[in-house]
Amino acid sequence: MEQVREVAQLMTGQPTMEGAGVRLKRIFGFGNTSLTDPFLLLDHFKSDRPEDFLAGFPWHPHRGIETITYILKGDVEHGDSLGNQGTIGPGDVQWMTAGSGIIHQEMPKGDGAGAMDGFQLWANLPGTHKMMPPRYRDVNSDTIPKVELPGGARIKVIAGRVGTTEGPMRDIVIEPEYLDVALPPGQDFDHSTPPGHTVLAYVFEGQVDFGKENRETVSSSQLALFGPGSSVRARTGAQGTRFLLVSGKPLGEPVAWRGPIVMNTEQELRQAFEEYRDGTFIKKH
Repeated sequence: MEQVREVAQLMTGQPTMEGAGVRLKRIFGFGNTSLTDPFLLLDHFKSDRPEDFLAGFPWHPHRGIETITYILKGDVEHGDSLGNQGTIGPGDVQWMTAGSGIIHQEMPKGDGAGAMDGFQLWANLPGTHKMMPPRYRDVNSDTIPKVELPGGARIKVIAGRVGTTEGPMRDIVIEPEYLDVALPPGQDFDHSTPPGHTVLAYVFEGQVDFGKENRETVSSSQLALFGPGSSVRARTGAQGTRFLLVSGKPLGEPVAWRGPIVMNTEQELRQAFEEYRDGTFIKKH
């Protein structure tokens, strides 16, 4: 019998500035990583003012993590030290595994009206995979399956499964699920989640009630971190909602984190920055 997860904690996005001067909303990050393990950080960048994002995220290193970028509106141009370059557009996802190290840049360009909207999620890698070969997986919007349920619920399945529909992102260490869920007013949505996994939902449109016995109303720009169980239950009232539903297998490992590099020990962290300074950061595999 499925046990519905209750909301264990609510988090509200806080304005911050990153990169060369990008204004965004940080939902969580640089805090107690055990709460959201294996996820480290979630940012929501949304603005109709190009001056809020055009400075972008110039060349910077990553090691030991995966960064997942999902775009709703506008374009992001990217390039890296391996010679990869391209553009992520509306509905597209980029799942970048930094592994042993990569140096890249991400430059938001907005759309024709000067608007930008999207998310970046950081997922930790276990110690056994922190020095794995880097890889990019750019997922075009057209290849992300969309499920419509009776009653009008619409789900984009980026990773994980809804019914018999499986998302294109597979072979990921933390066994993640990443869903974009849109519910009309007066709609129920029940979804099975792996027991033992960390499960969270970030609401970015409208509001929704989560839980069964202790229903919690979660509004736009709030994140619900769920307690133990095997399913998530969502209900909308007079207004609809749209939220990201994300889950992953906790690593339970020590975290040494400074800026864009996340390792298990302070010594590994120092070594990474020393290698970045002396030009040996990028490894040949």
